Amino acid sequence: MPYLSHIALGFAMAFLSLIPPGMLNMTAVRTTIEKNRKEGIWFALGAALMVIPQAFIALVFARYFSEHPEVVQRLQFAGVIVLFCLSIVFFFQARKKFKGEGTKRQGKSFWIGMLMSVMNMLAIPFYLVLSSVLENRGLLNTEQPFINLFVSGVFLGAFALFFVYVQFAQIIVKRAQFIARNINYILSALFLILGILTLIKFLK
Repeated sequence: MPYLSHIALGFAMAFLSLIPPGMLNMTAVRTTIEKNRKEGIWFALGAALMVIPQAFIALVFARYFSEHPEVVQRLQFAGVIVLFCLSIVFFFQARKKFKGEGTKRQGKSFWIGMLMSVMNMLAIPFYLVLSSVLENRGLLNTEQPFINLFVSGVFLGAFALFFVYVQFAQIIVKRAQFIARNINYILSALFLILGILTLIKFLK
């Protein structure tokens, strides 16, 4: 039973934390709109796979991070820079004419998903704080094999949520052409807001 509970806990935490529109799930929507559903799923798989080492590092090195908060601060600062850079990138992407589904170069969505997930520097601090809270409440065991089980649940939860966004993207294409045409502007604004909020939190 503890084995299943750790998988379920990881699944729930990843799924619920990614529900709000963010860098990865909104890019999954963009990928599906500009390419196709298959490419969106490949992006989701690549992004979800990189959540595994991020969550694993946070759980395994939780004690090290707690003793060296400057490392976490550096990760957060790097995350701020990445968010601002992505905001600029998607703004200039939005200046290009939207050509619809299937017109973009395909076949690289999996690697793009992995790369963008790696650039999500806020993931490790998030899972670090999460694991500390859960461990203090007796819900999470930060020893093996429970770490691997929790991380497996995190992967499944992240992929499931990205897949839901891919499915939602089809509705965007059919019923909300305004969003489809302006998805890059939405992403640019989203990354800018996230960057500002993260910078404010970092400076406190």
